[in-house]
Amino acid sequence: VQMVESGGGLVQAGGSLRLSCAFSGTGVSGVDARWHYLAWFRQAPGGEREPVANIDIKGTSRHADVVKGRFTISRDNAKNTLYLQMNNLKPEDSAIYYCAAGMAGTWSARGYTYWGQGTQVTVSS
Repeated sequence: VQMVESGGGLVQAGGSLRLSCAFSGTGVSGVDARWHYLAWFRQAPGGEREPVANIDIKGTSRHADVVKGRFTISRDNAKNTLYLQMNNLKPEDSAIYYCAAGMAGTWSARGYTYWGQGTQVTVSS
């Protein structure tokens, strides 16, 4: 499974960004990427990789408390694309954002096998 993020950049506090992640291919289990759980994680300098949101194949999602009400994860399997709409951005949201795919559907990173290269999001105050 291949995953490629786009849409990061520099934005002022209170602004919005939309991240996209194009996914394709088949996992080692022979399951198409469209049938995998998908997720967004982020990692700030000196910090650990933390979950932001995940979504199952039916579209049921979960968001971290710190982004709830501001960020929305969605997926379009017809376009093989995962999205993260980020509104009301704060300086503490600055990080490298990664999309991930896996079969386990866990909240932690351990449940995800395939990762994108990351896209930088910087929020200025």
